Amino acid sequence: MSEQESPKKENADFQNPIDPDKVAENPHSLEYGHHVGSAAIKAEDVGKLKGRALTAMEHQTDQQLTQLYEQMQLLAEQAKKINQRKAISERIYSANFRFDPIINHIYYLYQDNDGSHVLSIIAPNEWGRSRKNEYHYLAQVKLLADHTWDILDTAEDADL
Repeated sequence: MSEQESPKKENADFQNPIDPDKVAENPHSLEYGHHVGSAAIKAEDVGKLKGRALTAMEHQTDQQLTQLYEQMQLLAEQAKKINQRKAISERIYSANFRFDPIINHIYYLYQDNDGSHVLSIIAPNEWGRSRKNEYHYLAQVKLLADHTWDILDTAEDADL
């Protein structure tokens, strides 16, 4: 016998003691550990996982809804202020005044004894004795760049 034939003969005589039905051909693709040193695979409690996910989802959506609600309140407040500026602007533009209002200047709105409105550059404390009782002070206003009026101060009894 030659030296090459002897290892082949030994391999042919070898019988694997492990049952071929109990050996995996591709152990790396098994869903479970196939030997003692494999990582432990534990079944997860699906209900517990879903419960955590549901709690996290509710927390996130509640937080986002709260943010949207706060933004909505802010927008509603801004719309209310714009509407107030529009109303006072309409009242001021229907008032009597004999000057050209300048943007960012302060003016004073009065009500005349006959019920009409008057816009003036004279503050309530600057009137002389002769006209002091002729006009009722309503508000201190400022002309904005968009030609609406901002109310800076109002009289306690003013209905604007």
